[in-house]
Amino acid sequence: MTPAPDASAVYDALREVDDPEAGMNIVELGLVYRVEVVDGRVEVDMTMTTPACPVADMLVEQARLAVQRACPAATEVRLQLVWEPIWNPSMMSGTAREFFGWPGSQQ
Repeated sequence: MTPAPDASAVYDALREVDDPEAGMNIVELGLVYRVEVVDGRVEVDMTMTTPACPVADMLVEQARLAVQRACPAATEVRLQLVWEPIWNPSMMSGTAREFFGWPGSQQ
């Protein structure tokens, strides 16, 4: 039986999911808060830039599918949409801040 991927591999899978409004992947945008691989189960907490995000359902489903593709078939994937802490631009990677021209992009 193939083991579940490690957290790094899950993050890599989630980098394949782009927010169509931002034109960047959800990891660089800072939307992925937690990835944990425990006992053959992968747990992911993610958020949106705003609770009114019109593509929230689509992004959650795309993230779930990306993680499932990176895992053996028997792996349980739990993806939870959370709102705490509230997302803010400081959660973006330096690459994303530079892309959008946000202050603090020089790191």
